[in-house]
Amino acid sequence: MWPCGGRRQRRLGGTALLLLVLWLVLRRYYPCLLPVVSEPCENAVLYRFNWSELIPLQLWGRTLGLQTENSQFLLEGMPFRIFGGSMHYFRVPREYWEDRMLKMKACGLNTLTTYVPWNLHEQERGKFDFSRNLDLEAFLSLAAKNGLWVILRPGPYICSEWDLGGLPSWLLQDPEMQLRTTYKGFTEAVDAYFDHLMPLVVPLQYKKGGPIIAVQVENEYGSYAKDPNYMTYVKMALLNRGIVELLMTSDNKNGLSFGLVEGALATVNFQKLEPGLLKYLDTVQRDQPKMVMEYWTGWFDNWGGPHYVFDADEMVNTVASVLKLGASINLYMFHGGTNFGFMNGALEADEYKSDVTSYDYDAVLTEAGDYTSKFFKLRQLFSMIIGQPLPLPPMIESKASYGAILLHQYIPLWDVLPSLLQPIKSEFPINMENLHLNDSSGQSYGYVLYETVIFGGGHLHSRDHVRDRAQVFVNTMYVGELDYNTVELSLPEGQGFRQLRLLVENRGRVNYGLALNEQRKGLIGDVFLNKTPLRNFKIYSLEMKPGFMKSLQHTAGWSAVPDYFVGPAFFRGRLWIEHQPQDTFLKLQGWEKGVVFVNGQNLGRYWKIGPQETLYLPGPWLWKGSNEIVIFEERTAGRIIQSVDIPYLGRTQYVD
Repeated sequence: MWPCGGRRQRRLGGTALLLLVLWLVLRRYYPCLLPVVSEPCENAVLYRFNWSELIPLQLWGRTLGLQTENSQFLLEGMPFRIFGGSMHYFRVPREYWEDRMLKMKACGLNTLTTYVPWNLHEQERGKFDFSRNLDLEAFLSLAAKNGLWVILRPGPYICSEWDLGGLPSWLLQDPEMQLRTTYKGFTEAVDAYFDHLMPLVVPLQYKKGGPIIAVQVENEYGSYAKDPNYMTYVKMALLNRGIVELLMTSDNKNGLSFGLVEGALATVNFQKLEPGLLKYLDTVQRDQPKMVMEYWTGWFDNWGGPHYVFDADEMVNTVASVLKLGASINLYMFHGGTNFGFMNGALEADEYKSDVTSYDYDAVLTEAGDYTSKFFKLRQLFSMIIGQPLPLPPMIESKASYGAILLHQYIPLWDVLPSLLQPIKSEFPINMENLHLNDSSGQSYGYVLYETVIFGGGHLHSRDHVRDRAQVFVNTMYVGELDYNTVELSLPEGQGFRQLRLLVENRGRVNYGLALNEQRKGLIGDVFLNKTPLRNFKIYSLEMKPGFMKSLQHTAGWSAVPDYFVGPAFFRGRLWIEHQPQDTFLKLQGWEKGVVFVNGQNLGRYWKIGPQETLYLPGPWLWKGSNEIVIFEERTAGRIIQSVDIPYLGRTQYVD
């Protein structure tokens, strides 16, 4: 038998031998985690620092995580710089996640950042969905597989040009709701959400063998800053549920000092590098690494405006300047994707402006994942900094032009109502969120039809209670529209009692600014006829969820499309595909305004006012053989739509 001292020496010797072997392996394959600009590092891109490949226990060696020291990042005690890019899993078909990640690697990036949209994961209060295209765990694990670290931005508010900044609309059922504050009704909802979300992401943190190296505390709170206790609440909500990695905040220059929270690294967002902007970070936090969390590679578009573009050379020169100053950077967006369905956000400054369906953003990759000149210019820049060849860029997916698609059948909205929809009866108008639907979670998106009976005509006044746009009908005759700019109409006189119908569209809730608490949709108050408030409504919910669209397929009443028809109505046709389906774009020339569904998938809104003129249709959502296309057109319908292989996002205007 070995004496106690001998056993101790044997254990120490074995440990020393194991550490020596590990050190030799790391020295050979992992000499550093990412190159410093002045010192290119061999194998920095080809190999990823992943201890779990070397020893069975993932926790061994993963103890320090991402740290800040002497104005630089350290990962496991070694110098590290973040070359990041934003891509949102909820804006990209799941089948294309890995393709976009491989393109990140080929561009020279080592980190992926993503938001987490609360309003998709908990569409109805207490019912959570992390499946299919919302499988966050699968997305993060795929990032790890492809050698990408992750900065997670879980909110609860995310902005992101996304409806209500990612907050679920059912929060607004409470008339006293104060979003993004420590108001009890809000924090109770956040706590319940985080109780479900955090157990999914905590095991994927770096110190537990996963790819998450940092977590953001809320988002751009300095531009809101209504509650001095709120950021501390969110920070503790993360820490108390097992978040152990580096915490960060993210703000533009004007909000930077108002969005700070103790214990979190402040980062800055911008597009053009003003003199002294990065030095300004030193005024709010000393001796900390500088990080641009959102370097805006392009910009988003609003209906009725131009398609914004940002000069590629100016963008790359700014990125080079940021890196030369020693900062880390995250490209927002690397790949924007699409606001599928009704999920686009809106702005409300001088006036309300809703965002278009495309989130192409003039980013590094296009909406469909194709390379732009920005990609190759950035790849050249990062390759020079890294000092070694990058992985070859993956082949791009070919696009198809399937030609003209005939919409051969239609059914008026009025004919759908009695067979598919059960109205809610109410003496007063009810806003969308407070309709007794979806297990008491209200209606989130789409349209609401309000019907009441009137006698005679006269002066109709909305008192600015329409959110956001109402088509007005007497019986089935179109009278006009009410919105933010038009608040009154003249109704024609007529004999006897008639139906007054207001088809109200939620065009997207504001996602940024101080108006979040005022984002209830539908009719948010009384509408007056001849100074008398309308009463006794039948209210029809037109959220157009998959169940409704499936029932619509089998309803009676579809008929051949006439030579001329004015909506609102549903139209349908079929796209036949002989071979393997490919990505395509639908052009709706001759149509006015509405929504397109393909095989039950909501592609999003179109509107003739532009700028966007094509809708992206991903190949994985198509089938070999027959594909059903359904269009809800609000006003003037065409007879055909075109499937083309090139997108058209509208007249361009350079970002100032």
